[in-house]
Amino acid sequence: MTSSTTSPPIITTDLVLLDTAVDGDKQAVIARMVGSLAAAGRTNDADGLVGAAMAREQQSATGLPGGIAIPHCRSPYVDTPTIGFARLSPAVDFGAPDGPADLAFLIAAPDSGGQEHMKLLSSLARALVRKDFVEALRNASSADEVVGLVDGVVNPAPAPATPAPAAAPVEKSAAKTLIAITACPTGIAHTYMAADALAAAAKEAGVTMVVETQGSSGSTPVPAETIAKADAVIFATDVGVKDRGRFAGKPVIASGVKRAINEPAKMVAEAVAAADDPNAPRVEGSAGGGAATSSAPAGGVGWGTRTRQILLTGVSYMIPFVAAGGLLIALGFLLAGYEVANKPEGGTSSFGNVIALGNSLWQLPEPLRTLPSWLEPLNPLMTYLGAVMFSLGGLAFGFLVPALAGYIAFAIADRPGLAPGFTAGAVAGFVGGGFIGGIVGGVIAGFAALWISKFDVPRWFRGLMPVVIIPLFASLIVGLAMFLLLGRPLAWINTSLTDWLNGLTGSSAILLGVILGLMMCFDLGGPVNKAAYAFATAGLAAATTGSYQVMAAVMAAGMVPPLAMALASTVRPALFTEPERENGRAAWLLGASFISEGAIPFAAADPLRVIPSMMAGGAVTGALSMAFGVTLRAPHGGIFVFFAIGNLLWFLVSLIAGTVVAAVAVVAAKQFIKPGAKKAERELAVAAA
Repeated sequence: MTSSTTSPPIITTDLVLLDTAVDGDKQAVIARMVGSLAAAGRTNDADGLVGAAMAREQQSATGLPGGIAIPHCRSPYVDTPTIGFARLSPAVDFGAPDGPADLAFLIAAPDSGGQEHMKLLSSLARALVRKDFVEALRNASSADEVVGLVDGVVNPAPAPATPAPAAAPVEKSAAKTLIAITACPTGIAHTYMAADALAAAAKEAGVTMVVETQGSSGSTPVPAETIAKADAVIFATDVGVKDRGRFAGKPVIASGVKRAINEPAKMVAEAVAAADDPNAPRVEGSAGGGAATSSAPAGGVGWGTRTRQILLTGVSYMIPFVAAGGLLIALGFLLAGYEVANKPEGGTSSFGNVIALGNSLWQLPEPLRTLPSWLEPLNPLMTYLGAVMFSLGGLAFGFLVPALAGYIAFAIADRPGLAPGFTAGAVAGFVGGGFIGGIVGGVIAGFAALWISKFDVPRWFRGLMPVVIIPLFASLIVGLAMFLLLGRPLAWINTSLTDWLNGLTGSSAILLGVILGLMMCFDLGGPVNKAAYAFATAGLAAATTGSYQVMAAVMAAGMVPPLAMALASTVRPALFTEPERENGRAAWLLGASFISEGAIPFAAADPLRVIPSMMAGGAVTGALSMAFGVTLRAPHGGIFVFFAIGNLLWFLVSLIAGTVVAAVAVVAAKQFIKPGAKKAERELAVAAA
């Protein structure tokens, strides 16, 4: 490999310790091995490297079954990937379930380690699941022999072309098809060991297994067609699964990577059983709408798909700030009155708000129409708490645009893009660019960071790139661009959009409501749904009547699909299968909570009849909500944030009208529009299951 000629060998004889006695625990072993690295000139800070390795040990033990330990870390204290080896006598406990370890590998990789080096390290991790390799290490008589064994797995000789070993199980039509995702915090060793252990167990069980390793050497996402055919998925991860939404609805077996290494056969058996169990846990979320949790999509996708995924990453990370901040603001209004937005001490008392709301909706009995005297002393405290909640919500809401821009940049350039992305979002807020400015700034920051990261710099300088150089110069580039070139145009666009919303009346407002309703019901949590939701929540920061009306129309329309399917499956149960009827019962609560994904099981099974029906209902609700001037000051919560809804009665009328229209439409479609022969066969098979 070319990397071996341009960089020091990954292991040398002076990094090998044979039959070494260490007085102490695993930290003493790690310190002894780091001492070898320091003596060989492989680390510039021995204490720092020991600390980095021990920090990784605290995340999860690195001891493995069979007397092996692989302490490892990525650290700025090394500038070239290095493997140290120790054969211990006596063995030392590294947390393995079957006892102490007599073979220990210390894998130290630089923070800016290249992809090729990470692949070398993963090759070693994979070799450790082979019993012949482990026994050869135990029987090695010299350091040269150990170096030869390790070099043989990290720099293997080219093998003659042979058919792919995974092709054989595909021929078994009766076998299950599983997908496994493996990922550990550092993505160096456990990731690949878990992958190979699961693959070997699946092969032994006659099961087709496709593995996606989300490690430091990068990952190649499983193709969408493979995911569609999979019967179940295994998540063997200690960190979040990237693009988890791809697997939405699939039966899932989840654990840390250690269990996949220790009990791979058991996990494969559990996944096979889950594939046939309708009550098995399933991956939550909506296919196509899941949040990406890492860098930009791998190559091979078109610019349209890549752009959508990048923007969805930013939106998905923004939403928690919106939900937390918006609901805190709404609770502040409930407890301290809407006047709290203008004066810190608040206005109407909290209990008075509740009583006034009750009187406006229902004729409360006389004893409940006034505040009991014994509650009056609590009013100042509740009002103060409301003011605190409002302040907290405002602070959280202030991260909306920076988080959007920061994670758009993260989706493009990974971690080095975060600082310039957040900076771009802050600048967008400062110049008045708002939501649109955050998107533009995040894209500029991300591509600036990605461009700088591709500079070919000396090896000694690489450690500074991700933590100093890239954030510094990418922030400078995007900051200058936003301040000097884009600030005023973006501010003008944002102001014009806000003024347009505030000026909407009559037919134009109704048309906007129709469009938003159609978008919310088109893909039920997917990109189109998220775009409409992001548009509404970003407008909340403007705190205008027009933006509150948009938020109300979006939330009401998003509640329609699950409520409509719940109503339709209740009124005409014969048109639905038993699993669909069960989903319908759960959809009542999901719809009331503004969780559009509650209708996904129905839409996935019958999209051509369900989705147009839902869109019709959503359009009606959106139009009526805008026509009646309904407002909403909270970004989520459904009917449970009734206190933040203006014109609550008309909100309910709009919601009920759209729900009834959608339910009638889907019942009529199922009654009079018959599916094709293949679709009918599938429905009969589901009904008979």
